[in-house]
Amino acid sequence: MSTRRTLAVVLLVPLLAALALWAFAWPAARTAPRDLPLGVAGPATATAQMEKALRQHEGAFEIHHYADEAAARDAIADRTVYGAVVVTAQGPELLTASAASPVVAQLLQQAVAQQTAASGGGAEVKVTDVVPASANDPRGAALSSSVLPLALAGIIAGAVVTVVGLRGFRAVVALTGAAALVGVVAAALAHSWLDVLGGNWWAEAGVFALSTLAVSAAVAGVAALVGTAGVGVVALLVMFLGNPFSGASSAPQLLPEPVGTVGQWLPPGASASLLRSVSFFDGAAATGPVLTLSWWAALGLGAVVLGSALKGRARSGEPAVAERELMPAG
Repeated sequence: MSTRRTLAVVLLVPLLAALALWAFAWPAARTAPRDLPLGVAGPATATAQMEKALRQHEGAFEIHHYADEAAARDAIADRTVYGAVVVTAQGPELLTASAASPVVAQLLQQAVAQQTAASGGGAEVKVTDVVPASANDPRGAALSSSVLPLALAGIIAGAVVTVVGLRGFRAVVALTGAAALVGVVAAALAHSWLDVLGGNWWAEAGVFALSTLAVSAAVAGVAALVGTAGVGVVALLVMFLGNPFSGASSAPQLLPEPVGTVGQWLPPGASASLLRSVSFFDGAAATGPVLTLSWWAALGLGAVVLGSALKGRARSGEPAVAERELMPAG
């Protein structure tokens, strides 16, 4: 038995290391725009050349045409596009939104500058940051760094509820209460102290709380159904896939497919997208992430209650079985 355990450890550790390297290093090494929503604004006759040039980057951009600069700005504010090229008589102007992704904003500046130079334009491209990131977090590092602590808090909360044996309604109250406190503390740190978020304080606290609850409920729920091994299963899913696939430090459209899409189905990716929407875009494009996190939380809490009910029914049936076995035959 000891030999088998030793062999299992020897094989499992390299396997987990390889999984972690694949999950974290592969998306980072393959970062590039893939159907990145980008607007082009101006009369169709004036924008045709710019649109044709951008489409030469096959599969890189998903082009949206807008009549004028005002419409393009509205699309950026609604999170329909990450930026827009406005074609004017003086040359192209670039609208960006570093709050949506500083990496994408920089990428768009480079792409438009290269395209302008290739077409013979000598003037420097004017860049306007329509929705800027926080002055205290211009690269978005603090916002993207919040994903891992929230995931860890959720895993810890779910594991503690499982280990101490809380079940049913008590487990639901404990998970919900812990998530609410995490939300308040996180908002106090990120918004009030670090000043890296610019939205409604209570809305941001709600995002932090829901993000934590989505993970903690999933951990406790799976554990309630399959045992303590469920803690490890959900933890691996969230840590080894959820975090590197989240696109929090770049954008989902910069990750290789289907990583970017899958990442938005998991709590870390949905959390990062929702936090950006609430903090800088007045809740624009928040519906999808809210539904994703809510489903994780609801299904997890439902599994907690179901697991408790199944165990209660199993325990209530044990005395009856024992009583029948003790009864004399005949």
